[in-house]
Amino acid sequence: MFALNILAQSDSGGMFGMILGLVITLFGLILMVVMIASMWKIFEKAGHPGWAAIVPIYNVFIMLQIVGRPAWWLLLFFIPMINGLVGIVLNIELAKAFGKDLLYGLGMVFLPFIFAPMLGFGDAQFQGPDPLF
Repeated sequence: MFALNILAQSDSGGMFGMILGLVITLFGLILMVVMIASMWKIFEKAGHPGWAAIVPIYNVFIMLQIVGRPAWWLLLFFIPMINGLVGIVLNIELAKAFGKDLLYGLGMVFLPFIFAPMLGFGDAQFQGPDPLF
């Protein structure tokens, strides 16, 4: 009797874990699709092909062009810890290239799944790289 009770409990726990795993996976896939679509629209607004958003490394190269940074900055993404700082700068500069301020750029860094769709699907127009940097 005791063994059957343990089997019943472990089976329901396994089912809960499977359902939770599926929900988390589905949520992750939805976020991924939203981010790809957002970056696709951002690239198109900046006059670049949208498909470049899904090509690894090339998408960073295109983003560097959008914000007006030299191509050699791409190498900085291969240096640990420096890559995070460059990514932050790149997101802030991307927001500025669309006429947004520093706080919007920080939103792009910390909440990209909210701010990237707003930038891509909103009314923000590409204004070019920030000339001050």
